[in-house]
Amino acid sequence: MTGSPSRWRMRLAAAAAGAALALTLPPAGAWWWAWAGLVPLLVMLARAGSFREAAWRGWSAAAGFFGTLLHWLLPSLGVFAPLAVAVAGLFWVPFGLVAHGLLRRPVSPVGLLAALPVLPSVWVVTEAVRSWKHLGGAWGLLGLSQWQVRPVLAVAALGGVWLLSFLLVAVNTGLAVAVLRGADRRIRAVAGGAAVVLALAAAVSGVLRPGPAEAGTMRVAGVQPGVVPGPERRLAEHLRLTRGLAGRAPDVVVWGQSSVALDPARRPGAERALRRAAAEAGADLLVNVDAADPSGRITKSTRQYSAAGLRGVYVKQRLVPFGEYVPLRPLLGWIADHTAAAGQDRATGDALTILPVAGHRIGPLISYESTFPDMRRELARMGADVVIVQGSLTTFHGSWAHAQQAASEAVRAVESGRPAVLVELDGTSAAFDARGGRLAWMPPDRRGTFVVEVPLSREVTPYVRWGDWLPALAGGVLAAAAAALAVRRAGRGRGGRLRARISRSGSGRGR
Repeated sequence: MTGSPSRWRMRLAAAAAGAALALTLPPAGAWWWAWAGLVPLLVMLARAGSFREAAWRGWSAAAGFFGTLLHWLLPSLGVFAPLAVAVAGLFWVPFGLVAHGLLRRPVSPVGLLAALPVLPSVWVVTEAVRSWKHLGGAWGLLGLSQWQVRPVLAVAALGGVWLLSFLLVAVNTGLAVAVLRGADRRIRAVAGGAAVVLALAAAVSGVLRPGPAEAGTMRVAGVQPGVVPGPERRLAEHLRLTRGLAGRAPDVVVWGQSSVALDPARRPGAERALRRAAAEAGADLLVNVDAADPSGRITKSTRQYSAAGLRGVYVKQRLVPFGEYVPLRPLLGWIADHTAAAGQDRATGDALTILPVAGHRIGPLISYESTFPDMRRELARMGADVVIVQGSLTTFHGSWAHAQQAASEAVRAVESGRPAVLVELDGTSAAFDARGGRLAWMPPDRRGTFVVEVPLSREVTPYVRWGDWLPALAGGVLAAAAAALAVRRAGRGRGGRLRARISRSGSGRGR
């Protein structure tokens, strides 16, 4: 048995708390709840009664969070969906254990000083670990909930989405200490005050941040045809919609991921059609080719066409685990027979690139790659004026995935100091300026084209300059906390042994 009925009720309550926290992210978008949504869980962890029970409650909360946030993904996993949720639940077990250790007793001044940096550090390190490219990327991070809160969002320019998550968890920690019974009234007041100060500091920093210096503007046209089956029909529909852009004077026309499901280099007619489309639009054309080359390698690549022909190519580097390749295929390839996993692995590109278009510098990314802050940061360092993402969520048509991907572009734009344009074959296309201001939003039920005037930027944000300093600092905080705990326990052990020797010595003299 793993617990009494009352314990299972608390585990279900923890799962509900995790599910409610998922609603802070798109499309529900209850961003305000992110500032207090962890408090119920932290109180449950503090009162868990044992570290084992705290681990169970942390796991349950994570299962509720990921199961709710990514419910649209579960059908593609087939019979492995329960296992995937169970594994995802393990990510919050460390947070549950540390929260119980710090909050289970009445919190002292020293305990408060420890909890405020340590609990957010555990959270950030956990988010950084699960953002590894082979584990699904930086999807569903708590900091992404603030994508529409412009004053708070500005914090991402300093420390990336990690700093947003850190501040949210720190505020929740202060509020949890403020409501926990047993703590000294003054400690509770200080904890609540610290939470309010942190939240206000985050908002004020954004209000005081000056606007970016513009480096010109660029007219970007996007083509969103929706689900069109068959390579030939899909290409024809893109070409038809692109012809409608004639006279609208775009600087570049962008098609979504897998918009060309054949290799134009092996289909002269298709290549001529692309060149003609660029000529008719009066702008370079960025298409996305998802096809096998003469050697049999399947890649996803951004290809830049002008009226004169192919001008540039970028090959996708980071692939969706199981969606575009199966990790350790010789060992795990059989999973493709029971799920929607890729039947054949895509090949990867070698490096990021810059595409010169209409006197400006475009940094191309392809769908899943847009979730990685480091790729956006590197494009900014390479001198990109704007980042253009080609996406497609055909597999998850009509799901929460559309809004989740589009909204994350606002955070990526602020982190990198570069405007972002996402063009979906099927999904939610969107554009944001370098401060996260929304320039365009085309939901998945709309079909056709859009043109957006994008103010360009070459700002070098602190996050671009310093990189992922916060996850590194959080790791240092945890290492220091672990060392302090070890020293404290060692001191207690020596003190206990000394008292025992004194006791035995006193007993001997008495005899």
